[in-house]
Amino acid sequence: MTPALPAALDHAGIAALIPHAGRMCLLERLLAWDATTIRCEAVSHTAPDHPLRSASGLLSSAAIEYAAQAMALHGALLARAAGGTARPGFLASARGVQFHRLRLDDLDGPLEVEATRQAGDERQILYAFCVRHAGRPVADGRAAVVLNTPLAAPAPPSETSP
Repeated sequence: MTPALPAALDHAGIAALIPHAGRMCLLERLLAWDATTIRCEAVSHTAPDHPLRSASGLLSSAAIEYAAQAMALHGALLARAAGGTARPGFLASARGVQFHRLRLDDLDGPLEVEATRQAGDERQILYAFCVRHAGRPVADGRAAVVLNTPLAAPAPPSETSP
């Protein structure tokens, strides 16, 4: 752990560090983190007004978003530890994802969200992640995050196009 930075954060502290606002900030608390791994807790999965909830409920695929937010928080904490601010990042892919159940909204009690940085440089980072409930996996896989990638503007229409 980095002594100058908090070992734990509540929902408001997390929301201040990641770009996800309002109900879309899904993490409730930071449990622990170091240079490679972050562990967070979430309780929003049972909320009837969850922003990712569909007519079928909150499907387990939402676990990828929980993991992505933990990765964003990890990046923000690492940047602060280095005396800077986090660079913008975008989830580029999720690979090898296994869902161990259909839904999240029928789980009582908190989710534990863990992400471990496996590789990376100034342009991209690869994380392994696991979302658990009561010690059992709900979803796990790998995610690639691309940093500082400006979104391309649409090409202007060609003057020769019909």
